[in-house]
Amino acid sequence: MKKTFVLDTNVILHDSECIYNFDDNDIVIPITVLEEIDAFKKGADLKNFHAREFTRVLDSYPPEKLVNNGAHLGEGRGNISILTNFPDDPDVKQAFVEQKPDHRIISAALYLKKKYPEKQVIFVSKDVNIRLKAKSLMLNSQDYYSDKIEDVEKLSRGKRIIENTDPEIIDRLYTDPFEVSAAEAGIEDALPNEYFILRNNGKSALAYYNPHMRMLQRLENMNAFGIKPRNAEQIFALHALMNRNVQLVTMIGKAGTGKTLLALASALEQRQYFRQILLARPIVALSNKDLGFLPGDVESKLAPYMQPLYDNLGVIRNQFKEGDKKYMLIQEMQDNGKLEITPLAYIRGRSLNHIFFIVDEAQNLTPHEVKTIITRAGEGTKIIFTGDIYQIDTPYLDSRSTGLSYIIDRMKQQSLYAHVTLEKGERSELAELASDLL
Repeated sequence: MKKTFVLDTNVILHDSECIYNFDDNDIVIPITVLEEIDAFKKGADLKNFHAREFTRVLDSYPPEKLVNNGAHLGEGRGNISILTNFPDDPDVKQAFVEQKPDHRIISAALYLKKKYPEKQVIFVSKDVNIRLKAKSLMLNSQDYYSDKIEDVEKLSRGKRIIENTDPEIIDRLYTDPFEVSAAEAGIEDALPNEYFILRNNGKSALAYYNPHMRMLQRLENMNAFGIKPRNAEQIFALHALMNRNVQLVTMIGKAGTGKTLLALASALEQRQYFRQILLARPIVALSNKDLGFLPGDVESKLAPYMQPLYDNLGVIRNQFKEGDKKYMLIQEMQDNGKLEITPLAYIRGRSLNHIFFIVDEAQNLTPHEVKTIITRAGEGTKIIFTGDIYQIDTPYLDSRSTGLSYIIDRMKQQSLYAHVTLEKGERSELAELASDLL
């Protein structure tokens, strides 16, 4: 049966091209949605871009068709229409006393459901609370699934433990690090740049699958700007960060696993290969309060959000004495702009050529946002995304729809991409205990 999808405002602000992702089904935009979108036209955030872009897309269709039978979206697609005249549903008025745009949009979907009982009307929203309100009124409601991955538990972890490996294979890796194929080690489905712990009784070796040589390569412990890995996962992560053939790296893990610290240390170690080191993070205001709520100028408002990045930089710098060359180098790089810490919104529009670009807290980015960042990568640029897909601060994302999961799912077969899941916390015994038990 052909379906009719009624879209909430947040779906459009999430993806301005969402109307092309519903196959041959029809789409209805309540006039209340357009009123809300109008409030987002001005601004530099991605949601402002989506608001402007969607308005331009809608404006390309004849208005008389949009408000009547609907405008056709193209071959293999349905029609799109604007619902301008509909009453406040009595069930909505009885259930929710407050007059809100959300309730008006639900009323629009209920109006269509009651007027056309032969049609399957589905309300689509990224806001779980609004979906629950709609379901309480027996309205079929769902999330926007176009850029959601199927199962977060099936995401590549970037590393595997291979038990009962032939001891001779392990010995050969130590004799000649490039002479063992994945098949010889019993691995039939190795992903490009995937990491392995090969074990058999007392013997073990760390290795990764080199997609260019199509062989396993043994890894040795290394350090970057004085930071030494404390476990196998961190060795894997540091190798991915230092691998010149890998241009895109994702690292996920709970707080204290060393994601940001390792990324920053590897950037400083490889500073001669890059024009600039950029550290950025998306700003998600606490308690849904805008930055304007905070006192002070722009720099003062942004300081609390950037402080974790400065803290990691301080950990690296404080390994050295104040007069040490490396201690002074970090300060010198900050002073001359070679090392810059900035909100992610300030990166948009910049040229990213020969940049070591670290995006922290990337779990708060949408798939469209990570695509926008990656597609801006110029010659000689390396991009690192770090985050925890189970610690998302924005209300319209979850572990399946965050851009971080989206990258891992879509890029896993690419030779220029590497991913590592960090699980063991190294901040302190207390921090690890709290992370596991609280």
